[in-house]
Amino acid sequence: MSLISEFKRRNVFRVTAAYLVVGWLTLQVSDILLDFADAPAWVGKVILAVLLLGFVLTIVLTWVFEITPEGIQRDDGTVNASDTARAQRLNIVTIVAAVIVAAMFFWQQTRVPGDIVTAESAPVKDAIADAVGSMQGEISAASIAVLPFADLSPEGDQEYFSDGIAEEILNVLTRVGGLKVASRTSAFGFKGQEALGMPLIAERLQVRHVLEGSVRKSGNTIRITAQIIDAAADQHLWSETYDRELTADNIFTVQDEIATAIVTQLADLIGNGGSVPAVSVKADTQNLDAYETYLEARALFARRNSRTVPVAITKLEQAVAADPQFARAWELLAASYSVAPAWHILDRDYVALSNQAAQRAIELNPALSLPYAVLGSNLTELAPGKFTEAFAYYEQALERDPKDTTALLWRSEDYTVTGFFQEAKSDLSRCLEIDPDYLLCQAWLSKNLFYLGESERAFAVYEDMVSAGGRALAWEIILQYGSVGKNALARWALARFFSDFSIMQGRSELFYRALSDPDFDYDREAAAFEIEYRAIHGNFDIRNMPFAYLLKQYDQLPPSFVHTFWWNRTDPDFLKSPHRKRLIREAGLPEFWREHGFPPQCRAVGSADFECD
Repeated sequence: MSLISEFKRRNVFRVTAAYLVVGWLTLQVSDILLDFADAPAWVGKVILAVLLLGFVLTIVLTWVFEITPEGIQRDDGTVNASDTARAQRLNIVTIVAAVIVAAMFFWQQTRVPGDIVTAESAPVKDAIADAVGSMQGEISAASIAVLPFADLSPEGDQEYFSDGIAEEILNVLTRVGGLKVASRTSAFGFKGQEALGMPLIAERLQVRHVLEGSVRKSGNTIRITAQIIDAAADQHLWSETYDRELTADNIFTVQDEIATAIVTQLADLIGNGGSVPAVSVKADTQNLDAYETYLEARALFARRNSRTVPVAITKLEQAVAADPQFARAWELLAASYSVAPAWHILDRDYVALSNQAAQRAIELNPALSLPYAVLGSNLTELAPGKFTEAFAYYEQALERDPKDTTALLWRSEDYTVTGFFQEAKSDLSRCLEIDPDYLLCQAWLSKNLFYLGESERAFAVYEDMVSAGGRALAWEIILQYGSVGKNALARWALARFFSDFSIMQGRSELFYRALSDPDFDYDREAAAFEIEYRAIHGNFDIRNMPFAYLLKQYDQLPPSFVHTFWWNRTDPDFLKSPHRKRLIREAGLPEFWREHGFPPQCRAVGSADFECD
């Protein structure tokens, strides 16, 4: 008998086929289970090794032994009926396993791979990809991220200073043509996560190089260290330590030297025939106290809320008092004054103060961008808005710095207010392209997607923003949830919003019922709410928040450039109310439209009237 015939008789071929099919099936199932259990990679390798060893043992045992009615016995080389029965059983096992394998293969080929997109994340990725374009792809060699510098000061209380040094260098690098620089928001998001390793951090930031460093202040001296890492090769390109006397001039000089070293190291990758692009850190104050106070205030403004904005304002007022010629301190003070009312800080006329500070910053340094954006935003802080002048200021801001994400955000907000949603979406797209982690731009993008009728995408973008720590435009998502019957989510969003305001905690249920109860008595409940509010606070102004909208007290609504109720389509009663048109008129929109053209959803009626869908 030939060797091949003997292989067939002893079922070696059938057992081999059956083992391969079952082994493959085992690997697929274990891969799913291990991934679900978040098991380490070595577990899968052990399973594969066991299967390979088992394959060898199975073939040897198949050759040596056979299964008979009397049990497993050594194969004596004779052919009998049990051989045929065993072969038939193996055929059945092989066919069943093959069918299962084919079904799994078909499922894998037709499903959307989990590591690319999930059912929950698909709308988010689709919406942002549509608005921003793909952020992934081949990483440019001429790219770098500046991580926050470590604070090595003896007391460990100079984090704002070490962060400020890194941010100053980052700001200089963003002006180098041909060099891609990861945004501050994205790069600083990896603070304290250096253990991830530079290759992984660089991959997530989509850059080839990383600058890291440290700052140590001690008495009248300062030590700044910096190093450039090529993440692709995971090796250092350059490093330097600077020991200097602690003066403002020395700090700016070190920043200049570090920035110059970076562009020198990357000159061949940046282009320009390998020539080193010119960089310069301008020493715009010689007052060390003013500069340190400015850096501290800038850190507070970056994470602004109702508690940090007043502190930032105080710090910046101290900085400009110490050095009245410090233009960037005036610039940031103007921005801090401007946002104060949005955080319910109302003890002064912050709009007037903001305008004064912005004008002072421009007098000192006309090349600054942000003061022009501040002046534009302030023109639409109060109704009626002066939109023509506001958009002119935004243009001046972006002419000076096309990457000013704050100017792009504020201009998009005014595009939204005036009903030009596609233009707003374009500015927000550019904002997120520059800074993918700018959560306010993401929040306003979701708002515009609602207004453009792309509700599912808008929900996903907003929820993604919330999961990243954002809390902006809470009322918009509450109204949208309620309008489509997502009552549980509306209830959660209301409770979350009211948790930010201690005076209203525990009272979100009233507004949840206003959204969800078809028998809700709006007038009676509004009257009861006023009595309760007065009893707690001693006064009552329903206009301070969108309470009037939810309780259908439309005559109490003032024009709000944050909530823009006139574009909200969640309440059919409001759309039919004369107060919708009243709010549009009080906001000053018809005058702007007649001068610059109507948005797609509105049109002129005669010489003095208009209508909107």
